[in-house]
Amino acid sequence: MKFEELNIAQSLKDGIDSFNYQELTPIQEKTLPIILQNKDLLACSQTGSGKTAAFLIPTMNKILNSERNGIKALIVAPTREICIQIEEQIMGLGYFAGISSVAVYGGSNQEDFTIQKNALENKTDIIVATPGRLLAHLNLGYVKLNKLVTLILDEADEMLDMGFYTDIMNIISYLPKNRQNLLFSATMPSSIKKLADEILVNPEFIDLNFSLPAKEIDQKVFMVYESDKPRLLKTILSDFKDEKVLIFAGTKLSVSKISSYLRSCSIKHSSINSNFSQDERNETVQNFKSGNFNILVTTNLLARGIDIEDVNLIINYDIPEKAEDYVHRIGRTARAGKLGLAISFIAEKEILSFNRIEKLLKREIPKNPLPDGFGKSPEYKIVLKPKRRKWKPRKNFKKNKNKK
Repeated sequence: MKFEELNIAQSLKDGIDSFNYQELTPIQEKTLPIILQNKDLLACSQTGSGKTAAFLIPTMNKILNSERNGIKALIVAPTREICIQIEEQIMGLGYFAGISSVAVYGGSNQEDFTIQKNALENKTDIIVATPGRLLAHLNLGYVKLNKLVTLILDEADEMLDMGFYTDIMNIISYLPKNRQNLLFSATMPSSIKKLADEILVNPEFIDLNFSLPAKEIDQKVFMVYESDKPRLLKTILSDFKDEKVLIFAGTKLSVSKISSYLRSCSIKHSSINSNFSQDERNETVQNFKSGNFNILVTTNLLARGIDIEDVNLIINYDIPEKAEDYVHRIGRTARAGKLGLAISFIAEKEILSFNRIEKLLKREIPKNPLPDGFGKSPEYKIVLKPKRRKWKPRKNFKKNKNKK
């Protein structure tokens, strides 16, 4: 289905055209009609599948067809980076429609807090916020959400993993009882089922193989001893000169060690971790996007929500403990149907973690022989995956007692 076929405002179609969007992705094609019908929704889809536009386009169309008399939509996301990414899409999609928005997140100075406060008081159309910073504003009493018609929880599984359940429920207590609730997630753990049952009313449920990476991603694996990882990294990077490469490490310390090694090899790159200020993060990501350097070393900080075009190679220098994080990481390549490559280094201590990844993917990823000069590699063993029951959302249950 083409975007031009949608029954939405022309000014919004003009914004969509400015992004050069032509065909709806599967998640957009399935969720847009549901959202436009004002139904509650739980949607699970792999990273990079177009979830953001899937909830923004119908939400913005609803705003254009309503009285602009207050905050109409609230989007809650787990990190500053995702909030900024969403607001950028709102600005682009809503450019010709005049829809206003503000990103509300922590880690900024008092001046930024004041700017956020002014935007909230001036009845901006859409608020995109992290839970903690939004609650800080709500608790001060000047945020009026009585005109709100849509609540969207984006990357809901990540928010619950980060311990935001109580914050989310506190935020919901400030919202009008009658509203549309949209919950988007990349995975479907039991905590998501619990949250969905508590806040969604007679929801539709869309599940598009949310745990599986895009088929356009070529996945390769090397069994390698930890001490040989730096040399293997240098060997692989030599084959990808001038390509855009994201290297994922497990910790801030690992990022620092990798960066030091690359500097010693005179390999131009940059790095980013949670110790960076927001301005430093934004500048580093922007320089990577614009091609000022082609190699970026990071933690899971950039595994979700950051849309960087033409990333040719993902390297999992360290294997993530959570299998879902592997899917999010490699989803940074092969965006919008393009081809991409993901290479993972598995040391002995990481075999169990990769077992869990292969269980999630429901297949074994072939293990490649090491390049000449590396000698033997660790042995890999596979654990079979147990069967799991599917979940369906409950119907016709009571709303949360804390709602106003």
